[in-house]
Amino acid sequence: MNILVLCTGNSARSILLESIFNHTAKGRVRAYSAGSNPAGKVHPQSLALLGAKGHDVRDARSKSWDEFAVGDAPEMDVVITVCGSAAEETCPVWPGTPLRAHWGVEDPAAASEADWDRAFRTAYDILGRRAEALLALPIESMESGELGAHLKRIGSSL
Repeated sequence: MNILVLCTGNSARSILLESIFNHTAKGRVRAYSAGSNPAGKVHPQSLALLGAKGHDVRDARSKSWDEFAVGDAPEMDVVITVCGSAAEETCPVWPGTPLRAHWGVEDPAAASEADWDRAFRTAYDILGRRAEALLALPIESMESGELGAHLKRIGSSL
């Protein structure tokens, strides 16, 4: 299963969830992240936190969602937005017919630098619980409607 995680800047929340999925899914999913208006660099606190948690961040980069709307891009099964702006934007047409879900999280990059550690850890913990909830399901054998309902529930309850 391919999952695309979207946020406007693709520097914090979407990077965190992409890495959480790829670090914990044990090959069950492959996650990617992108932004509608990418910052061009990953937030340094995202890299610091993910590195401290043992994630491989060597290939982490801020990228445009346009990379995933072209013919040779991986076909997405699920598109998850993690910020309100990306959820409300008109997204490109994705190859295939991916399910869409919104898993909104406060932007840790908007916190003052003195509060970054707490803000990024909070975002990481919320996104981690949501990823764990999804991965606890038999996603490989679920029908689209059932998976969509679970994605929505996870985003609104955890």
